Amino acid sequence: MSLKLKPQVRVGAKISSIGVYVPPKLLTNADLEKMVATNDEWIVERTGIHQRHIVEPGVATSDLASEAARACLAKRGIEASEVEVILVATVTPDMFFPATACLVQAKIGATKAWGFDLSAACSGFLYALQVGAKLIESGAHKKVMVIGADVMSSILDYTDRSTCILFGDGAGAVLLEPVEEGEVGLVDFVHEIDGSGATSLYMPGGGSLHPSNAETVAQKMHFVHQEGGAVFKVAVRKMAELSETVLVRNELTASEVDCFIPHQANKRIILATAEKLGMPEEKVIINIGEYGNTTAGTIPLAMHTALAEGRLKKGDTVLLASFGGGYTVGTTLLRWEM
Repeated sequence: MSLKLKPQVRVGAKISSIGVYVPPKLLTNADLEKMVATNDEWIVERTGIHQRHIVEPGVATSDLASEAARACLAKRGIEASEVEVILVATVTPDMFFPATACLVQAKIGATKAWGFDLSAACSGFLYALQVGAKLIESGAHKKVMVIGADVMSSILDYTDRSTCILFGDGAGAVLLEPVEEGEVGLVDFVHEIDGSGATSLYMPGGGSLHPSNAETVAQKMHFVHQEGGAVFKVAVRKMAELSETVLVRNELTASEVDCFIPHQANKRIILATAEKLGMPEEKVIINIGEYGNTTAGTIPLAMHTALAEGRLKKGDTVLLASFGGGYTVGTTLLRWEM
């Protein structure tokens, strides 16, 4: 029996909408001065951060992700029931299972969507973006929601000034849809991992290696641990290297990029990466001063900032870059079609 199969039509994917959410509660540098041995000048000089948003008790990652998703849908003017897939990038899921994507699906009423979580630390959003794009390009789906969301305050030791000053809570969501005639959308991705750096930025407790017990709690194994110096050097080198790779592969130079949106880990990392790339500072989006490092949420939050400031316009060539625990590294090249 012969099957009547039709040739697959592969189309490009584009970002058609964006929505973000941060909790209203602020944790300023002045607040941190009362909690740990630090001060505003020290924090700003080393990180560029002035404040960060953190959740109230009982507010979880799925809550932030759902708010961002609702904002994204409202901007696009569609119902949640039209979303076919939900991908949530996070390292702070509400719980090990079910997936945060399941909780978001229920909260926003996306009754026809399937989905899952993706864990790649600060690179999670870009990794999920590629997965979502491929679901569009394959012809399998027409509306894919990609969310980056984290409640980092839930895994921070607020007596450790090397980590607690860096992170905030937040979420961003984008809707992916097929490109229309004359549009380009997402062009190329270059991603990489290096597991040899796993213990330079990680949370050791709570998994199958160190299951939660009184000892893991006493040893503060359920908090973020970081070797800042090692992370800084590798982050700058690898974000610049992969960014250069994706540009060269597409016969572009830094001067032809209209907007560079890097992961907001540290202002010094951002500027050092831009300098290594030869990217003019006026093309670099930096909002870490307001939000801190929201992990998987930084890039969509920075996209939203760029739009609000009029620095990201339809037709712009955009370069995204990320670096996170793992190590994970990612870059994405796209044309903005909104």
